[in-house]
Amino acid sequence: MSDAALSLVILGVTVALFIVNRLPVGVVAIGSALALYFCGLVSVDEMTSGLGATVIVFIAALFVVSEGLEASGITTWVGQSMTRIAGDTPIRVITVVMVLAALLAALITVNGAAAALVPVTVALARHADMLPSRVLIPLAYGCSAGSLLTLSGSPVNVIIDESMVTLSDDGFGYFEFGIVGVPLVVVTVAITAVMGRRALPQRESTSLPDDFSGYVGTVTDHYGLDDRLFRLHVGTDSTVLGTSLTEIDVDHDGVVAVAAQREATATVLEPDQPLEVGDVIVVSGPGTAVTEAARRLGVTVEDIAGRRSRAGRLIDRDTGLSEVVIPPRSEWIGDRAVAGMVRGDGLLVLSIRRRSKDVGPRVVDLEEGDTLLVHGPWRAIDALAADRRVLVVASSELLRRQTVPLGRSAPRAAAILVAMIVLLATGVVPAVVAALLAALAMILTRVITTDHAYRAIAWPTLVLIAALIPMSTAIADSGGAELVARPIVDLVADHSPYVLLITLFLLTAVLGQFISNAATVLIVIPIALAAAADVGVDARPVLMLVCVAGAASLLTPIATPANMIVMTPGGYRFGDYWRLGVPIMAGWLLVALLVIPAVWPLSG
Repeated sequence: MSDAALSLVILGVTVALFIVNRLPVGVVAIGSALALYFCGLVSVDEMTSGLGATVIVFIAALFVVSEGLEASGITTWVGQSMTRIAGDTPIRVITVVMVLAALLAALITVNGAAAALVPVTVALARHADMLPSRVLIPLAYGCSAGSLLTLSGSPVNVIIDESMVTLSDDGFGYFEFGIVGVPLVVVTVAITAVMGRRALPQRESTSLPDDFSGYVGTVTDHYGLDDRLFRLHVGTDSTVLGTSLTEIDVDHDGVVAVAAQREATATVLEPDQPLEVGDVIVVSGPGTAVTEAARRLGVTVEDIAGRRSRAGRLIDRDTGLSEVVIPPRSEWIGDRAVAGMVRGDGLLVLSIRRRSKDVGPRVVDLEEGDTLLVHGPWRAIDALAADRRVLVVASSELLRRQTVPLGRSAPRAAAILVAMIVLLATGVVPAVVAALLAALAMILTRVITTDHAYRAIAWPTLVLIAALIPMSTAIADSGGAELVARPIVDLVADHSPYVLLITLFLLTAVLGQFISNAATVLIVIPIALAAAADVGVDARPVLMLVCVAGAASLLTPIATPANMIVMTPGGYRFGDYWRLGVPIMAGWLLVALLVIPAVWPLSG
């Protein structure tokens, strides 16, 4: 068996294993690379070349940039803005996601847009009570369509432009791709809106983060924060100086003295201990009655149950909430606590629950299993995650990201994003360099930490892509692609130019489902130009058609990194893509046949 035929056999087995879905996709991909090596189709260096490939580094850097956008609150802001536009109607949600994906892909490439918009899309789906699997494939397809809006939308566009320059010294303009790209986006959105309900799978994903969009309302109801608690601050002019809690006359008109705290030591005072300047009295009762009692006692009032930031929120850029549970053998067990006290770390205890019930306005000795709701600076909230004396119920990092739009690092992250887009659009530096500069800037400007950057990279996705790159190399170098392509082109050499266009589209699109679209167009371009010359068709429309077909990576998750980026969060299987991908690809072919000859005449 020739090397060309052998490479196609390995490709066929790999695709079959992907479809059967009995083995993890990463195992299948790595196994295919090893099979190519043992069959002598690739060397060791070629087998591992994917790990250092430009596309791998580019995607990894884009994951870091996406993490910076999410950590800074830009993603949350975009999600909230899009939520107002999209509402909760599935068709509107899908349309908004796809249009946004197309526009962003035109600026920062297909893969960058997919990586950046996955969290936004998941948030929109949750708001509309939809499974993310119903919108993430449309996200990937919107990115693919949007890549044809500008020259910098995809490496394929650059390859096609360079081929045209080589032929005639006159390439395509930066926005000339948009002539066919705009109708492709419209057709893609329209087909998805019409057929998406039947064609998109309903899959549950186990890798999605918790949803904190309604967190504040949930904890307000759960912990009874509508009950009014107040902190009365004792000053130098207070009439209660030197008296104890039992001696204070506030127990009328519904006002009840709950406890007293010495803030200097963050301890709850005994009822008979005298009060000093700086001490705090925790009381409950109607707000008007508490205000009157405070005036009479000469103390200042702080409404803690309704504690809010200057913007009127429990959670903002500076302060947040956290639920913590007292674990067995915790050093907190036995500590005296009361709702309304401020701990030594600056965190205010808003509520205490024991055995799923609120302990109410009274002092308790903490026990194993008690739950505390605390409020304070994010720095102190984040520190709880490393405190072994408590168990944090929900990640403060995820809570902040989903509830605080446009954090303090948002201007820096936005400036970095704009700079990266400018570098990508102008081509001053290679795309991978622009992405690496942006990722590095996110860390140096402290938008994210180094640890966050490492965690942001979806390593399984990168391994999958890297393991499949040798397949492209083997099929191209062994002649496997030409083994399939040449006879097909020869069959239509003497037929109508439209037959040639259809054949080239199908050939490019089919190859592009299994090897990278950049590798696909590099293989097809010389074949297409030779066939065009034989039939008497101008090179410009032929190259534009190959460009469109090269972007039509819609039938498999391995067709493009964007498809793989949405695979895990969407809970997709290998066979979930073609159901919607086939009608969209048919729509793309129709657009290509109508628009390309009308704009770029077939006869030179």
